[in-house]
Amino acid sequence: MTIEKVLCLSGGVGGAKLLLGLQRVLPRGSLAAVVNTGDDFDHLGLRICPDVDTALYTLSGLANPQLGWGRRDETWHFMETLEVLGGDVWFRLGDADLALHVARTQRLKQGQTLTEITAELAERLAIPSAVLPMSDDPVATMVVTPDGELPFQDYFVRLHCEPVLRACRFAGADRAKPSAAVTAALRQPLRAILIAPSNPWLSIAPILAIPGMRELLRDNGAPVVAITPVMGGSAVKGPTAKIMAELNLAVTPATVAAFYQGVIDGFLLDVRDAASTNNLPVPHAVADTLMTTDEDKERVALSALAFADELRRP
Repeated sequence: MTIEKVLCLSGGVGGAKLLLGLQRVLPRGSLAAVVNTGDDFDHLGLRICPDVDTALYTLSGLANPQLGWGRRDETWHFMETLEVLGGDVWFRLGDADLALHVARTQRLKQGQTLTEITAELAERLAIPSAVLPMSDDPVATMVVTPDGELPFQDYFVRLHCEPVLRACRFAGADRAKPSAAVTAALRQPLRAILIAPSNPWLSIAPILAIPGMRELLRDNGAPVVAITPVMGGSAVKGPTAKIMAELNLAVTPATVAAFYQGVIDGFLLDVRDAASTNNLPVPHAVADTLMTTDEDKERVALSALAFADELRRP
């Protein structure tokens, strides 16, 4: 029997691009996305889940095509008024986006889990894929800088990733556990497990830091393939290359593949790095991994799946 179900670990904008490509090429209901919640935080009295929301908006067709995050056709009257009143506006919440955060916060206070709330939101947004927060337990990514620790959103949004990053700490990860939905998704037969081209240190590491997550990935038996977040010595989006340099790491596919060693069975690198395969610690395949159009996203999804299928064969 052909196994069509695929699970993908993802962070924000870059990961959501692959998720959309997978959703477009797989049979309806075949995709489960395990999404980072280390970026989640409380702001203006609301629970904000940036990576989960990016997945929801992207997979529902509501994402802002220019920014990649937030909703398309957004208005900003709330933030404009809040600024006039002297409020805290460094983290921008659009008017339509604000409704999602209010709904989530209310339901959390009523005792629903983040997984339950996200599933309901996905259903209301007519998303055919499962969007699964990595855990229902709080995990907070903390960025270690020469001047001390910063909460992730202060580092990423308020300070625009300007401080030098020395390390990351995932507060609460040691006490967290994969949600029941994540555990169930990883205990079913899967065609492939993919790691999206999200920032390995900021977006995927929090998922892997949860006790039991690595074992669930390895015990499933499906090929685990990571897609490169770097190409030609730089990152397509975000601070990945800057962070690697600050950690004294070479900005190469081999560095990323080594970071995932023990988790992945294969690595999909970009065609621009086709000659840089000498130090890869796992089998590899080459594809054009730049995702700009929806067709690009489908192409990368199909390339990753085809490579995983090759790795499965005896």
